[in-house]
Amino acid sequence: MVSFEMDDRKKIGLGLTGFGVFFSFLGIVFFFDKGLLAMGNILFVSGVSLTIGLKSTMQFFMKRSNFKGTISFGIGFLILIIGWPILGMIIEAYGFIVLFSGFWPTLSVFIQKVPVLGWLFQQPFVRSLFDRYRGRRVPV
Repeated sequence: MVSFEMDDRKKIGLGLTGFGVFFSFLGIVFFFDKGLLAMGNILFVSGVSLTIGLKSTMQFFMKRSNFKGTISFGIGFLILIIGWPILGMIIEAYGFIVLFSGFWPTLSVFIQKVPVLGWLFQQPFVRSLFDRYRGRRVPV
């Protein structure tokens, strides 16, 4: 069993990531409020940086296979800041999916063990969505 030590920096990073997701959700609920969406993006990226470390974050975003997702995420954020939040979020969502597509199988296995959501993610249609990414590994 692999042990995962949770120091204070990682706790703060996970908290910032959670607040980033929360503020992004609020920004979408409040009709694409660009202030909440921008704050959510900044908190999310800074939380990821604190959680996995600055060097690992830079390696992840600057990896050749992740350039398309990184550029899409950055351009979407700039478009959001300029004042077109819906278009910015669409481009950011594309970048997010491209960047984190290697994590979907891990997320699927985790969600299948959650009591209520597990039943939903064990249905054939949902499983077929995640089978597409089976075999891809995320380098650590």
